[in-house]
Amino acid sequence: MGCRAFGIELWRLRAPHLIWRCSQASGSVSQRPVWYVIPPYVPSSVSRAEPAALVPVRLVTRARTGAVLVIGATGRVGRLVVNELLRADVPVRALTRRPEQAALPAGAEVVVGDLTAPASLDAALQGVGAVFLVWTAALATAAAVVARLATQTSGQRRRVVYLSSPHQTPHPFFQQPNSLRGLHAEVERLLTAATLDVVVLRPGMFASNALHWWAPQIRSGDVVRWPYGAAETAPVDERDIAAVAARALLDGRHAGGDYVLTGPESLSQAAQVRAIGDAIGRPLRFDELSPDEFRRETAATWPGSIAEMLLAAWRATLGRPAFVTSAVQEIVGSPPRTFYQWAADNAAAFADSGLASTRPRANDR
Repeated sequence: MGCRAFGIELWRLRAPHLIWRCSQASGSVSQRPVWYVIPPYVPSSVSRAEPAALVPVRLVTRARTGAVLVIGATGRVGRLVVNELLRADVPVRALTRRPEQAALPAGAEVVVGDLTAPASLDAALQGVGAVFLVWTAALATAAAVVARLATQTSGQRRRVVYLSSPHQTPHPFFQQPNSLRGLHAEVERLLTAATLDVVVLRPGMFASNALHWWAPQIRSGDVVRWPYGAAETAPVDERDIAAVAARALLDGRHAGGDYVLTGPESLSQAAQVRAIGDAIGRPLRFDELSPDEFRRETAATWPGSIAEMLLAAWRATLGRPAFVTSAVQEIVGSPPRTFYQWAADNAAAFADSGLASTRPRANDR
């Protein structure tokens, strides 16, 4: 019997577990892998024992799911979804227009494809049982792409996990004019009308927006000049989004699910800046800008529509706590990371002059 250990968190359990993946040959025919788990309370010496002493568990494996295709694999969330699936020992196919620039893990099969050319997806979809979809193109080809996703030669419905937005959430922050609302709604309509098992993920404000918005100022001083310091959001760590996506891709019980994903707490923008200061060991001051000052300071680097959308959203949420859900906890089995945890994990980036982006942006998935 050959075994391989995985120091990963067992799904739907709330503590880290050591996972063993074992295969046992019978004559010349290899049997399907068997998974074993060592609970945290078992002494560490057991982790070196033979699997006969361990507890067998059922996990989703390659034989059950086939490959997973990640469309949007080079984006902020897509890269992390690829990592989550590889850690779960699931075969991953990563779609990109420019494979030579993808810089994805060696375990992922990088394939060429483009949402604007639906036929380019045909080869990538062969043998794929589930798809993680980030729509990054115009709507003109959406119907043709969805039709291809719904074509499954095995006779089983393909699962699609779509990264959308909380445009249906009745909170003022999410109800302001936004050019992406119509795009997300139309892709959702096409997916749900097709012969697919669809899961919609609706993350709120990404925690990593703080890097794109505030890191250039923090690297050059102790003051962050920004509007609406009292506006509250619940930033969600992209690692938690990816963890939810991986479970939705591999667990059929989530089919038909529609989940708004947020961080665990409502924090003002000024409080988020202070959290970053705590993480880097340097007090930071929030210097309130008026909307007009913000427009002027970002005019050279921001699209005007993005600036106006964010200003409207921040203004609309003044005096209200952010919208907070428990979806990450319920799906992953552990609490979502706090913004303080995210800031501590990314403290070095606020001092790294190599961070390329100085252009604030809405969630770029």
